[in-house]
Amino acid sequence: MRFLARAHQMPVRMIVGAFIVNSGMSKLKGGDEAAEQTHAMAKTAYPVLESRNAQEFTRMLGTFELALGSALMVPLVPSVLAGAALTAFSGGLTGLYLRTPGMREPGGLRPTQQGIGLAKDSWLVGIGTALVLEELGRARDERCTRR
Repeated sequence: MRFLARAHQMPVRMIVGAFIVNSGMSKLKGGDEAAEQTHAMAKTAYPVLESRNAQEFTRMLGTFELALGSALMVPLVPSVLAGAALTAFSGGLTGLYLRTPGMREPGGLRPTQQGIGLAKDSWLVGIGTALVLEELGRARDERCTRR
């Protein structure tokens, strides 16, 4: 079973990975005000984060984004693993979009002007899921071929 990145997966992994690395670097370079804003939005959607220190939370988030983005860009990281991590992370971002007031038009999923940036993160769910499903499908096909 071969789970390493395939050549056709690398363009999307590189682009998404670079975007996430940039986001992580921005969080790590941002000041106290940026950390407060990031934390305020996160704790609105996920109240369990209320007790976290804003700077600590933002530093941890930025560090995680650096690790995730790097994992996506390194072909030696199996696509199933990178895709699963991307799906989990982007699922949290999608939850942020769905739970934050003012991000969606009333009574639906359509984003408001303010929500477009977060709504676009739903594409990452699709990309991560596609990476995982492709690798699981290939593994299943290889098992069936050997029988």
